[in-house]
Amino acid sequence: MYGLIAKLTAVSGLRDELIKILEEGTRNMPGCRSYIVAKDAAEVNVVWVTEIWDSEASHQASLSLPAVKDAVGQAKPLVAGFERVAVTNPVGGVGFPSSD
Repeated sequence: MYGLIAKLTAVSGLRDELIKILEEGTRNMPGCRSYIVAKDAAEVNVVWVTEIWDSEASHQASLSLPAVKDAVGQAKPLVAGFERVAVTNPVGGVGFPSSD
């Protein structure tokens, strides 16, 4: 398993638009077990993305998908800052996606 946690800071006032793009452009990604988009509870322009993939290769391959490329193109002008907070190796927990 391969995981990523990213912090995106939206251009002021455009966080909800950015979230909509992230949600719609990432619906069908082979190898993606979980893709969670969340609003920061304190910072009004911050979005957190937490991802779980079968493998790093699955994640890399997703970047070539037309829907993902389109979402990235739409989202870029709305992003004031991007930080890859952590790369993880998910192992389990409540809500952890099964391998079935």
